[in-house]
Amino acid sequence: MALTEKTLQLMFPNARQQAGVFVSALNAAMARWEIDTPRRQAAFLAQVGHESGQLRYVKELGNDRYLARYDTGTLALRLGNTAEADGDGQLYCGRGLIQVTGRNNYRACSMALFGDERLLKQPQLLEQPQWAAESAAWFWHSRGLNQLADRSEFNRITRHINGGLNGLEDRLKLWARAREVLC
Repeated sequence: MALTEKTLQLMFPNARQQAGVFVSALNAAMARWEIDTPRRQAAFLAQVGHESGQLRYVKELGNDRYLARYDTGTLALRLGNTAEADGDGQLYCGRGLIQVTGRNNYRACSMALFGDERLLKQPQLLEQPQWAAESAAWFWHSRGLNQLADRSEFNRITRHINGGLNGLEDRLKLWARAREVLC
């Protein structure tokens, strides 16, 4: 089912004008990455809705001190960032509608979307609607989340995206609303 501005606004009432900004980008990204059934779309959009504050944010919220957790230590290394306090944690902070985070994910996303490593030099591209939507759909597809959506394994999807169940109540509300609109 192709989204319209109205269906996005029904799912994400806080999106307001942003629904119109993202509708074509989301339709194209979902088609490209096989998020092509109401069940898959509802689960995907619920996660996107939570991660982006209902399409309002395409860059992770947090000051430099907060984002420094990606800059040094175990988490930084796991994300492919350097161990030194050189600012790569802030540079490769969460961006896009599902918040692609860390040098490794930026590189993989860049190769999938562009066939080169341009996101390592221009990570801000993921803040543009087209690439914010494409990166989210790529992340979804690359983690096999369509198959989990087919089986309604929403908590497992959340763990793949978030690493835990943070914001689960909001995600579940958005999922119920998306299923109501799409299914």
